[in-house]
Amino acid sequence: MGTAPVAVPHLPVGSRLLVPVLAATGGSGRTTVAHLLAKRLAGVADTVLLDLAPRLASSWPPHLAPQRATGLAVLPPDQPLTRTAVRQACAVEDTGPHILSDTRAWHAPPLLDLPQLPTAWYQLAAIGGWQAVVADTPHPLSHDLLTARHTGTRALTRDWYELPYAIPVLCAPATADGIHSLIQATKTLDAEALPLARTIIALVGTTDGRLPAPLRATLTSATDRAAAVIHIPHDTRIRTQGQAAAHPRPRLRHASTRLTDAVLNAAHRVWGRPLPLAPQPAPLP
Repeated sequence: MGTAPVAVPHLPVGSRLLVPVLAATGGSGRTTVAHLLAKRLAGVADTVLLDLAPRLASSWPPHLAPQRATGLAVLPPDQPLTRTAVRQACAVEDTGPHILSDTRAWHAPPLLDLPQLPTAWYQLAAIGGWQAVVADTPHPLSHDLLTARHTGTRALTRDWYELPYAIPVLCAPATADGIHSLIQATKTLDAEALPLARTIIALVGTTDGRLPAPLRATLTSATDRAAAVIHIPHDTRIRTQGQAAAHPRPRLRHASTRLTDAVLNAAHRVWGRPLPLAPQPAPLP
């Protein structure tokens, strides 16, 4: 018999939960997981999804184009920003999250001043005043950490982990290769003393059916210190319609609820309930 889910209250005004969605490799379902999380978090908090990928490497702009959102290109990086300006740059889903992306046409010049540092994205979300921030990150986690170790630089992954009230979600496809990359990623996080205990693992199905028993055993041993492991079932509607799929299958909706509850409950275990107030940006003079 499973235990009943823990009731999760709305996040208090003035709090800010950060959920960086990470992966060791491409094709790990990061964007799907980020979207599922942002849609569910929007039910308990004012939520933004940050699309960190360059425009031509992102699946978001084609889906957001009909809304004619102004996007990141109208937010000058060298000038003070207002809450109104940041929010007006976003696309907004019906009863869902704000989405901040580079929404210009595919042939527009590249946005060369797209923020790189996690702190810059966090400040942007703080200016916007959102209570929950989901970051759809493009960088490969293990490569990022090992490169930083051998070059003496700061890893983007470490910066995401060290921002206030961050509960990272680590994605991997539910395949033999995906679980291998997941094992490497958890070993790398452990070697860098980054807390698996507040990391949620999202194992993303690529087909219907269960993992073979040997892979399930390997997965269990590799993830036993993570805050939670959530299986995200395969949904052909997302494969054929992308993030525009309006009605995912019930199994996927239930999995996204479990994933969101795991994130919120992990945050409450670490920092208490309700979440403490988050750092606030200084007002413009």
